[in-house]
Amino acid sequence: MQGPREPRGFWLVVSGYAVSSYGNYLNLIALGLFSYHLTGSAWATGVVMAIRLGAGFVTGLMVGTVLDKVNRRPLLIGMDLLQAAAMVALVVIPSLAVLLLVAVVLGVGNTTLVVALRSGVPELVGTDERAKANGRLVTARSLATVLGFGSAGLIIDLSGYGTAFLVNGGSFLVSAVALTFVTWPDPRPTAEHAAGDGGARRAVWRMLPPLIAGMVVVRGLDALASAGHNVALPIFASTTAPANPASLMAQFMTSWAVGSLCAHQVVSRLVIGRLKATLDHRVFAAATCVMSICFVLAFTGLPTGWLIAVCLVAGLADGVTEIGYVSTLQTLPGQERTRIFGLSASVENFAFGGGMVVAAGLLATWPALPVVAGFHGIALIGVLVFLLLSVRRTHDGERVDQPRPTAGTGPG
Repeated sequence: MQGPREPRGFWLVVSGYAVSSYGNYLNLIALGLFSYHLTGSAWATGVVMAIRLGAGFVTGLMVGTVLDKVNRRPLLIGMDLLQAAAMVALVVIPSLAVLLLVAVVLGVGNTTLVVALRSGVPELVGTDERAKANGRLVTARSLATVLGFGSAGLIIDLSGYGTAFLVNGGSFLVSAVALTFVTWPDPRPTAEHAAGDGGARRAVWRMLPPLIAGMVVVRGLDALASAGHNVALPIFASTTAPANPASLMAQFMTSWAVGSLCAHQVVSRLVIGRLKATLDHRVFAAATCVMSICFVLAFTGLPTGWLIAVCLVAGLADGVTEIGYVSTLQTLPGQERTRIFGLSASVENFAFGGGMVVAAGLLATWPALPVVAGFHGIALIGVLVFLLLSVRRTHDGERVDQPRPTAGTGPG
């Protein structure tokens, strides 16, 4: 096991990630509203989101190979600068063509950063500290969500879309500056890398231990379910609170984000140590179930206090799920780990994008509750199948708490 290697560098990564994530969540609202403002078409607005997610899907399939061959610091700095330039271009030339280009750049940049961070954590902090490090990244993302969503309306109302885009561009510049002081793992081929080349040429799914393959599938179903409630939320808010739907949406999202903020503390104090510095796959599965049940309950028309409580628990479970999922994938050897995180990003982007399209179609004729319940019901069924299969493998004598090493590779 490695000890902590570069705590200062990791905190710089966390700081840059928090600032750029704030800009991304601010831009998530600003870009959606601007798309509709520019085109006057809900369909065109959906196309912009689809292009952004599609770019992330394609990037996830390729970025693992790229990160294995190039130094991460100049690549990530370059991505941040490219995204900052794209936001400035949208302010200077507010056209549909530039808007579509920006959607591609943001999709590529965000996926590249997420895969690089998740796969690089063990080298930055040491394998024993990865769950705590992942918790800090979840905390940073949750703070960014609260501040980004909370300030978007104010910035747009007071200063317009241009200011929102420039703030987002500035957040990428801050991230780029922070990354210049981080020393990333050397990507040059090693004996392990060379020994694993044969496996790297195989289909990536064949590289996965069964437990982790199941977790990737469950994560995809989770993204599908999330698409359902994200599309349904504005419709549900408009129907349930027609006088002030924005207030209900703010309560929903803010409570979720606060719950996600608490996940790191819960994992650090109640889970890590009992489960050997990583989260057992059963904790991951249980948290996914709790999250889905809470999101369904949130669409049943609960009183305000209960809605806040349910969304807070959903956010807490969401954070625990992410920490457990990422920490488990980080037990894979270095080269394999990077490629699997790329695959995971593609699966999540594809499931979320496809889920948004299907949910939008269903919501045209069905109320929000049955649509959300159906999407999260699929996720719950997937989790139950995953648990049954993992129990069966345990009874057959195979350990499921650690992934099996791939032939030809050594420890990460």
